[in-house]
Amino acid sequence: MNDLGHNNDSNESPFNAIPPVPLVLVVIIITIELILTAAANGWVGGLQGVGWRAGAFGNFQFYPDVMTEIFERSRGSFDYWKRFVTYPFFHSSLTHAVWVCILLLALGKFVGETFSSIAFLILFFATSILGAAIYGALSWQNTQLIGAYPGVYGLIGAYTYLMWLALERMGENQLKAFQLIGIMLGIMLVYSMVFGSSPTWIADVSSFLIGLLIAPLLAPGGWSGFLIRIRKSV
Repeated sequence: MNDLGHNNDSNESPFNAIPPVPLVLVVIIITIELILTAAANGWVGGLQGVGWRAGAFGNFQFYPDVMTEIFERSRGSFDYWKRFVTYPFFHSSLTHAVWVCILLLALGKFVGETFSSIAFLILFFATSILGAAIYGALSWQNTQLIGAYPGVYGLIGAYTYLMWLALERMGENQLKAFQLIGIMLGIMLVYSMVFGSSPTWIADVSSFLIGLLIAPLLAPGGWSGFLIRIRKSV
């Protein structure tokens, strides 16, 4: 009986260990990307399918001029507002989407095991939306913003907060909590040196800071729990 139980555990799908919300987000992202990749290669959609990705970008991407249209020209139509939510689900290529999904699954497992499903969704979309808004307000170029990287950086912010607490409990140097964001910023710097810089980093960095700030409110116990943790550390 014990051997049988052990075999069942060993054959269990690794996806069962991932909380449902990040898994659903990944399924949506990868499904959209597979359709667009298949269309670009002529496997679906025929001749018109080749233009599906460009059409999707035109309808769902975010760009700084959206902020101008909404707040300066008072043209806040649904087409503009929806882009704050839709842009994370569309990517420039299969490689772009796969890397996002890998990070989303890894961070989603760590953060999702502590945060509730609702809190995880609020974290992902709040950082994606606010990161895009800050990017739109500060960017000096009207460069498109696509992909879930701002939301991923928001999760890195929450991860950093959780690591800060864990390192405190272990009595270790809490600055180690910032190692992941340091690595990501280093990769971003190297990438910009090789391929040229893009102002979209504003959305990523802003989302990280927002995630770091709101994580204490979304973690178990909310604001009261955060205050208790602060009092214990003082």
